[in-house]
Amino acid sequence: MSVFVARQAIFNRRQNVVAYELLFRDSPKNYFPDICEGEATARLIMENQLNLGTRHITSGKKALINIGPESLELDLCAFLPCQDVVIELLETIEPNDENYEMCRDLFHRNYKLALDDFVYKPQWDRFLKLVKLIKFDISITPLSEITPVIKKLQKHKKIKLLAEKLETQEDFELAHKMGFDYFQGYFFAKPTMVKQNDIDYNYALVVAIYAEIMKPSPDIKAIAGLFELDAALAYKLLRLINSGVFPIQSKISSLKQALVYLGHERLKKFVSLIVTAHTAGKKPAELMQVCVVRARFCELIAKKVAKQQSGEAFLTGLFSLLDAILDQPMSLLVEKLPFPDEIKAALLNEKNTLYYILNVVKAYETGSWWALEQAVILINLDSKVLPNLYQQAVDWADNYKNKS
Repeated sequence: MSVFVARQAIFNRRQNVVAYELLFRDSPKNYFPDICEGEATARLIMENQLNLGTRHITSGKKALINIGPESLELDLCAFLPCQDVVIELLETIEPNDENYEMCRDLFHRNYKLALDDFVYKPQWDRFLKLVKLIKFDISITPLSEITPVIKKLQKHKKIKLLAEKLETQEDFELAHKMGFDYFQGYFFAKPTMVKQNDIDYNYALVVAIYAEIMKPSPDIKAIAGLFELDAALAYKLLRLINSGVFPIQSKISSLKQALVYLGHERLKKFVSLIVTAHTAGKKPAELMQVCVVRARFCELIAKKVAKQQSGEAFLTGLFSLLDAILDQPMSLLVEKLPFPDEIKAALLNEKNTLYYILNVVKAYETGSWWALEQAVILINLDSKVLPNLYQQAVDWADNYKNKS
């Protein structure tokens, strides 16, 4: 499926681009859709950070991402790498005790915070020690009226000031003279649309996973089994592991290992993110079903010829169509996933055991019987066992699909 995001450049005093504000869009039309803030932020994270990453959109520069009251309470920031983003606290966030504590927590987790559309009132004073950037919307607070506030804020040496909604040369020159550090607006550049491809996923499985993790003693094996049924969900899970939010101690060779590494609390937040991002169910694409069958088929074959690699074989099959689904080169996609070298090599058509297993599966799927007989020789497998293994794979996928 196609997903959209708009980016608007932020310039420094020399008029060089230093960052981009990312703005959620749900179509090629360049305006904010009629959805709630929490859903917009959740979808922006799911469709961008947990797809190819914000750095892919911002050309490696910082991304400013809007966080409103709902997103702050849900701690959606936990899915954003602090080194890549600036958390832009929307003007709808009240400067109360509860929000202060949540902002303070983000500050101590090394997130850089900004106040958006700032209108000064004394309740914000304690927040000033937490923020690095303050944005003024000059269509709301004209530059000619905020000189006293600017002078007050400039006493805080660590705080930078940004003037947004600049539309004329005169606006820029006045803001520059007043000592603003950064500038944003139509005078420089309108938001530009970025279109990407993302994977659609089975929302029914999300609900099933959510129900399982909310149990007093969730079954990690059962949760892993549910993730195994949808390449899209598995991809998002592994992208989270490899997104830079937290360091990876070792390579991930199975979905169960990924879940254990993530931990129960992070997993709950992750599934809550998906639920927030998409409030309506969607049927899984046929291609997703092919991925699941292929993954199980690879796993069953591996148990016959290379039992110790059955988990890796499952992942190889599950992600073997990722380039077709996302319309992106496989070489780019495998860089974004925390796979062992053997899986990456197989997905990039480099010859190893996993590659040969996948070749057997591909030949069987297409009915290329001569190619199949050549392929099974390389893994020392009797082709007579394949029909039964394939039927087991189909039954397994159908069984879980019906349960979900």
